[in-house]
Amino acid sequence: MAKGCLEFQRSLSRRQCLLSASQFGLAGLLSGLTGSSSSANLWSGSSPKARAKSVIYLHQYGGPSHIDTFDMKPNAPDGIRGEFKSISSAVAGSPVCEYLPRWGAQLDRWAQIRSVHHDMKNHNPACYYSLTGKRPPTDDIRLRDTLELYPAFGSSVARFSQPVPGVPTFVSYPHVLRDGAIAPGQHASFLGKKYDPYFFQSDPNSAEFGLPELQLPANIDLARLERRRDLVQLIDQEKRLIEQSTDARGLDQLQQQALKILSSTGLRDALNLGQEDPSLRDAYGRTTYGQSCLLARRLVQAGVRFVTVYFSQSIGGKGSEGWDTHQENFKDLRERLLPMTDQTVPTLIDDLQSHGLLDDTIVLWMGEFGRSPQIGDRDGKGRGHWPDCYTVMMAGGGIQGGAIYGASDAKGAYPAADPVGPEDLAATLYWALGIDPHSEVIDTQGRPLAISTGNPIEKIFV
Repeated sequence: MAKGCLEFQRSLSRRQCLLSASQFGLAGLLSGLTGSSSSANLWSGSSPKARAKSVIYLHQYGGPSHIDTFDMKPNAPDGIRGEFKSISSAVAGSPVCEYLPRWGAQLDRWAQIRSVHHDMKNHNPACYYSLTGKRPPTDDIRLRDTLELYPAFGSSVARFSQPVPGVPTFVSYPHVLRDGAIAPGQHASFLGKKYDPYFFQSDPNSAEFGLPELQLPANIDLARLERRRDLVQLIDQEKRLIEQSTDARGLDQLQQQALKILSSTGLRDALNLGQEDPSLRDAYGRTTYGQSCLLARRLVQAGVRFVTVYFSQSIGGKGSEGWDTHQENFKDLRERLLPMTDQTVPTLIDDLQSHGLLDDTIVLWMGEFGRSPQIGDRDGKGRGHWPDCYTVMMAGGGIQGGAIYGASDAKGAYPAADPVGPEDLAATLYWALGIDPHSEVIDTQGRPLAISTGNPIEKIFV
């Protein structure tokens, strides 16, 4: 929070900042990601019928190899088809990789979109595209957040949703995506701090997992906290800081959110993984990814509308970071990535189903791009970045299980039918949540901008 104080020091007195810092630790967490506090205006267009209430976005940083998982090409030439065998799945004529037997057995709950494509070959621009559905201005690895770039999916959902009391609308964890610079698209950008995600980097698999920001100091009860906040508001009013400073308005919004969450047990209870049966925790896998996905179910159950779980560096403890298999592609997939995925993701689907949440929750599994059909990157055994065609998986929330939309060519290199862009994936999420995908927000320059320019893929829904 000290950093936040420095950022606001021109508008807030030292006493004000200390008052805020000592009592609103949660606000520091909420404001840990950048954004402006400008307001956005709702477009008056009609809203589609909501098919889902929540989204769990499992972002696979680095880019999973579509050709080694769900869109295998056993008849492709050597140097393309890879080392893995395909096995039959619950969907006739749709085999999967031999190292995904559990996922294959429940493939009839999933829709596959096999023709996703774009032209961003670097992680940061491609991540931004996959997190916002907006094409970045450049394919430069140094692309950074600015207020000209668009907000994350979850921030837009928060802007057009009624919040559930006591829980944030948008939660993301446990990594920050970066390739050198932090990838843009993880924050609310011009929508303002109010719509930033509740973000944390604590490891849900750690025995010490917990967020101290959700605990009041022992000598301060909620009533005292309210009185101190009233004092801060009085000082703000006297000095007219709220009227003069957009940063001060943003801080005030964060404080309001902090108070609401501190006065409710909803989020604290959701984060208490110790309430779960140890056998279920084992089923998910005692890994950062496994426990993060279990936590996603608990957050949705508590009323969070958009949860982003980042599968990224340090998960698994060795090998390539995330799914970025430039070298030892098959070894890394066989020994680390696919076993972990095949344990955790099917368990999440079964768990959502058993809690009566799957019909109202969309699970989206995708990376920022796929991997090259041609084997031989770097060490001769890897696959390089490949945005030209890859597969995205979706389940729950009214999605037609077993559906296959689009197709790749014989080598898995380019779309052969029904090409889909990240814009269309964004439109699909908003549309499924009952948000008009062409709703407009106002950016910092006063321009009305549609939250999506794509078209929803209605054919994959029942």
